[in-house]
Parts: sequence; C-alpha cells; structure tokens
Amino acid sequence: MVIVHFLVFVVLGATFGFAGGLFGIGGAFLAIPTLGIFAGLTEQLSQGTAIAMALPNVVVGLWSYSRKARLDWRIAATIAVTGLPFTYAAARIATLMPSALLRTAFSVFLIVIALDMARRTFLAQPPAMAALPWPYATISGAISGIFSGFFGIGGAIMTVPAMTMFFGLTQLGAQGMALAFAVPSTILTTATYALAADVDWAIAIPLAVGGVTTVSFGAGVAQRLPERVLRSLFIGFIVLVAIVLFIKARATGV
Repeated sequence: MVIVHFLVFVVLGATFGFAGGLFGIGGAFLAIPTLGIFAGLTEQLSQGTAIAMALPNVVVGLWSYSRKARLDWRIAATIAVTGLPFTYAAARIATLMPSALLRTAFSVFLIVIALDMARRTFLAQPPAMAALPWPYATISGAISGIFSGFFGIGGAIMTVPAMTMFFGLTQLGAQGMALAFAVPSTILTTATYALAADVDWAIAIPLAVGGVTTVSFGAGVAQRLPERVLRSLFIGFIVLVAIVLFIKARATGV
C-alpha cells in the first residue's frame, strides 16, 4: 500500500508539474483543491503541502525557461526582491480576513484579467505602448507580492499580464518572469508552512518527484506553441482558476 500511495502521488505530481511548466506557475494551484478533496487534507495542510511540492518545480521551470526564452534578469531580480516583503505583509493580513471573501474577490479579479487578455489577443489593437524601463518592475513586484500573500498563487498569475502589457515581453518570456518571481516567494512560504507543521511530507515528496520529471516538458511545449495559442490557453487557465476559487468560496463560506 505504501508503494501504491507513493506512485499515485508521483503521477499526480507529474500532472501538476506539466501544467506548471506549461503556464509558468509551478502547479500548486491544481494541487491545493486536489489534496483537499481527494486526500482529505485541511485547507492549510493542502496549501503547505502543495507549495512544498511546487518549490522544486518552480526552480526547474525557471531553469528551463531561462534556456528557452530571453529573460531580462534585471527585471526578474527586481520583481523577486521587491515582492518578498509585500508577500509576507499581505499573508499576515490575509490570516485575519475571511477566506471566502478573499477567494470571491480574487475570482472576480481574475475574470477581469482574462477578459482584458482576451481583448488584446483576439481584437484589433492600437499600436503597442512603449515598454517601460526596468525600474518600474518594482511596482509590478509589489502588486504581485500583495496578491501572492493574499491568494497564494496570485503573484505568478499577476506577473504574466503585467509583463506583456507594460514591458513588451512575449507570453513565453512573461511566464518565465512569473517563475522568477515565484522562486523566492515559494521558498519563503514553504519555510513558513513547514515551521507551522502544515506540510505533509509523505505526500509532498512524491508529488515533487513526479513534478520535476515533467515541468521541463511543459516548458518545452510552451516554447513550441504559437504565441496566440499559448496566450489563449493561459486565458482559459485563468478562467478555470477563477471558477474553482469561486465554487470553493461558496462551498466553504469561510
């Protein structure tokens, strides 16, 4: 039974890792509701275990994206460093707020982001605005950090549209930047959950083993997809995230 248990979570981890590599978000979002529903973990234990699983995924994913897309490391470092204190502060505030309210608000916000990305992807647009210089990435880092602290996965999802809209990056490059933001924030949140004993390592380890085997493959698929197709898939993923968060908020009511 122990071997079967291990293999089941390895397969699940491989699924999460592929999705994380494809969309540049580490796969934790898919893992959180799965662990809560099918493994019977509490919300905090699900989040801690999923984030611990995602840590090696985002590291491997960032390495893969750095080889496949031209990342501006000044912007990447600026986002990552700026985001950390905002992530921590927002996470502390979020613990005092009703989870249902946060999830509902974030799901609505994600729908707005998806609609805007769809508008820019499928409708004729005026000439693109000039890309902002890299110091403005501090603003993106702060905003992404706030969303990451409140919603766990919010930072990575916020980084992608910000990078495409304001810094002129392709969808592939923007997803690489999201992983650059995710690496330090995931290290911080993993340590926080682990110190609070909110990580089930018997589940996190096989999930991570499965994830690291497929995250590079997901990143490779992302590289080969046309820009419009990759952006369309990302929009669909955002909508899925929003729907699941909304349903979860309505179901728990807390």
